[in-house]
Amino acid sequence: MISLPRSSGILLHPTSLPGAYGIGDLGAGAYRFVDWLAAHGQSIWQVLPLGPTSYGDSPYQTLSAFAGNSNLISLDHLVEDGLLQPGDLADVPPFPRGKVDFGWIIPYHNQKLALAWRNFNMRPPKGLQLDFEKFVAEQRFWLDDYALFIALKHNHHLRPWVEWESDLRRREPTALTKAAARLTEHIDAERFRQWLFHRQWTDLKAYAGSKGLRLIGDLPIFVAHDSADVWAHQHEYNLDTAGNPAVVAGVPPDYFSPTGQRWGNPLYRWDLLRADGYQWWIQRIRSLLNLVDYIRIDHFRGFEAYWQIPSAEPTAVNGKWVEGPGAAFFDAIHRALGELPIIAEDLGVITPGVEKLRDDFGLPGMKVLQFAWSDPANPFLPHNHSENCIVYTGTHDNNTTRGWWENEIDERTRSFVKDYLGHAVQDIVWTMARVGMRSTARVFIMPMQDVLRLGADARMNTPGAPAGNWTWRFRESALTHIGKDSLLHITRLYQRHPDQQTTAPGDAAPRD
Repeated sequence: MISLPRSSGILLHPTSLPGAYGIGDLGAGAYRFVDWLAAHGQSIWQVLPLGPTSYGDSPYQTLSAFAGNSNLISLDHLVEDGLLQPGDLADVPPFPRGKVDFGWIIPYHNQKLALAWRNFNMRPPKGLQLDFEKFVAEQRFWLDDYALFIALKHNHHLRPWVEWESDLRRREPTALTKAAARLTEHIDAERFRQWLFHRQWTDLKAYAGSKGLRLIGDLPIFVAHDSADVWAHQHEYNLDTAGNPAVVAGVPPDYFSPTGQRWGNPLYRWDLLRADGYQWWIQRIRSLLNLVDYIRIDHFRGFEAYWQIPSAEPTAVNGKWVEGPGAAFFDAIHRALGELPIIAEDLGVITPGVEKLRDDFGLPGMKVLQFAWSDPANPFLPHNHSENCIVYTGTHDNNTTRGWWENEIDERTRSFVKDYLGHAVQDIVWTMARVGMRSTARVFIMPMQDVLRLGADARMNTPGAPAGNWTWRFRESALTHIGKDSLLHITRLYQRHPDQQTTAPGDAAPRD
């Protein structure tokens, strides 16, 4: 069991930070946010997956399970490192301040990162060349495949790898060697970007640690089909002879979706992964633990059983449950890495088997207050919380608390909320925040949108919506919003402030 103190924190993806370059990054805005968290009694910063996004811009469908999103690289820090000149950033377009326009910011960032790479090649600043070479050598187990994958993807006008020439699709050694020689410059440029991201993130993590903050990262159980991971390890996925998924992941129909959710991710060949001791997974978790202190595993229930859908099916209706790797998987991870600072995302259809897998390894689960208001037996209601869990007002997939209250609930639910609380609701946001803060759960987390009392237009993601997701940002002025005072007050009131903690994170610290 990981040791979590009674504490609280904020859920905010770095892309939502303020800044001048169209998207939140790892520069001054991130450091100011860390200072803001510490000044207002918070102990945790939770982020979404940090990988490089692709079509749709979802951090849950990335081009690599190991790489970082180069759009998060601070351009200002590149000036400080001597890789860019101040004048190189004089042409900043009038990017919108309250949202991310990915189609606009990506070309701009790519241009500046390409310039930084040219400058590095011509005159690498003192000390940085050796640091870069060390990173490339240490991360070769994933970085070489990823850099070649990205170079080839650009060489094929961003088409999925299953549409490449057959020898590259099948990774024939001669074809890979020729491609690597032909695309050397692009491959090295991708290595350079990953070095910049990991260098800047490591510095930010160290700063957060110096302020007493711990980072929670996010690890989706499945990976995108069009990714370096699937391309490089095709035999470990259930694919047909052309490289396309034979079956795909999703979840079955439920109260929220009559046709279920067809995610489309390829499914693992768990028998082959088990045969080599789950080495890819061990590397994946170890790498993420170099970037964060705790890991939230998205769709944890898939380790007990996962919903398998034939790839030809347009919806998730005609799928079936298939047994997952279960306890043997976590035993292997535990043997390799020791006690696991893992949080189980145990939402959705949860069976006794899922609960047993979670509890046998002492993993904290999740309680979401927006899902709580049905009847007294609802496990998400505070009187049903266990100590070993994380309670949220809502997640990245939920509406904001204010948006939920104004747009998504009926009078019966409002009546139950009033009855449970024993009084009428005056301010739903801070009412829910107090409910979560006074829970027995070790950790309470609220999205930054709730601190700012924002409505539905600030929602981060609407599952199933084809567009408009992942774009929300806050402005610098939001850090002076009156919500900060309420946050600090109730953090102290319910004994979650760092000054009131008696239990240290202990073995939940990141591994070397």
